[in-house]
Amino acid sequence: MTVRRVVVDLGDRRPIFAPPADLGPRLEAALPDGWEVTVTEAPADGTGDGAVAASEAALRLVRDAEVYMGFGIPAELLRAGERLRWVHSGAAGVGGSLTPEMLARDVVLTNSAGIHGPPVAETVLAFLLHFARGLDHALAAQREGRWGRSVFEPADAPVRELGRSTVGIVGLGGIGREVATRARSFGATVIGTRRRPEPVDGVEVLRGDGALERLLERSHYVVLSAPETGATRGLMDAAALARMRPDAVLVNVARGGLVDEDALADALEQGRLRGAALDVFSTEPLPEGHRLWKTPGVLITPHISAYTHAFWERETALIEENLRRWADGRPLLNVVDKRSGY
Repeated sequence: MTVRRVVVDLGDRRPIFAPPADLGPRLEAALPDGWEVTVTEAPADGTGDGAVAASEAALRLVRDAEVYMGFGIPAELLRAGERLRWVHSGAAGVGGSLTPEMLARDVVLTNSAGIHGPPVAETVLAFLLHFARGLDHALAAQREGRWGRSVFEPADAPVRELGRSTVGIVGLGGIGREVATRARSFGATVIGTRRRPEPVDGVEVLRGDGALERLLERSHYVVLSAPETGATRGLMDAAALARMRPDAVLVNVARGGLVDEDALADALEQGRLRGAALDVFSTEPLPEGHRLWKTPGVLITPHISAYTHAFWERETALIEENLRRWADGRPLLNVVDKRSGY
């Protein structure tokens, strides 16, 4: 009997994302007889869209594999794995995997969209509350050893209740829907945009020409959670930022390429926005001396919104289910439309 092989190359170098020791046996248990799962010991890079190069171990193992699972799918791995029929990325973003080799091959690509939703959504809520309750001003006063109550007392004080706010979400995928659920639990009005036609419970989905512009004009908080594609790259340029309310906050947990960072810094320095919370940047790490480090009203986190101890609980469940589906010839979950990029 011919053995059907699965290569798992998900040994993230970051300890918080290290796979469980029993991952291989667990995945084999999800498959019928005749399958073999090999888990590489090579360290992998799970940041961003995943690896841009494959390890020697992965290149060797995929030569006779049917399925490969890694953080991103480098072009050289597809060239080495001529028998591959399904590849899975442990990352949500797939921009780095959509190489000419990927687009030319009749290979199914799945990703981990939605797996990161809960921790990213909780980070977004922390960002919203940070600005809603004026914690940026409180922290500034604390650093100066100052009892800084005066900024909270004017009629136009920079505080509001989240439950009396409108949260606009650009991209109602797995992360966007998790954000919507949490924002609604605070009583916020949630509006959003998405390319797919399906409704989202409790969210007013804006459609048609001018949908983004209407969202920007209405929202106290604009949350970017859309994938970076040709259609979204540079989405928040100077014109889009000018449509936002002067008391609004921009939150980006998607990809840095969605935002014109210089235009955002200009808007904040000129007092045309309340603030911005940024977890992602066009260049990462954010370079030393970049103007965003000192731009007033910016809260910066180093692309850690998805960090959690619960990643493998959800990732393993997704992989196990998809392995069963693949073995049975059923449609997979999280199949990426390689042409649209998500």
